[in-house]
Amino acid sequence: MIELVVDASVAVKWFVRGQWATSEGNVDAAHDLLRSCRSGRVRFVQPAHFLAEVASVLIRLTPDTAQDDVRLLSEAGMEWCSPGESMADAMRLAHQTQHHLFDTAYHALAFQRKGAFLITADRRYFQKAASLGRLLWLEDWRRVFE
Repeated sequence: MIELVVDASVAVKWFVRGQWATSEGNVDAAHDLLRSCRSGRVRFVQPAHFLAEVASVLIRLTPDTAQDDVRLLSEAGMEWCSPGESMADAMRLAHQTQHHLFDTAYHALAFQRKGAFLITADRRYFQKAASLGRLLWLEDWRRVFE
């Protein structure tokens, strides 16, 4: 089974509605990725801060549904990893890329898991870290795994 780490920039797309869905790019690709998880084709492996980061975005974008959406996400059958598992690597990546630790923690987890990749829609991080490997732009994930 393919193990993937998705960051908050991808997960938020699963829950945006109305005007936010129109303004967000690659919503269809994000939903295809979620369907692949639900069908058992891929499995999500997530760092401990994932829920808090998604919740912080959803409470601003969709406050009326944010609590229900985060509850659904927490019950989605993802594998949750403890912060200590990849923290040293996350810190090294944060220093190397001069980027926020929460973003590099996703990438570090992908490096730690054999064959795993981080899927992101965060353009700034992607541009800084794509050359390091194990990182895919959201709309490209299907081409790699089909």
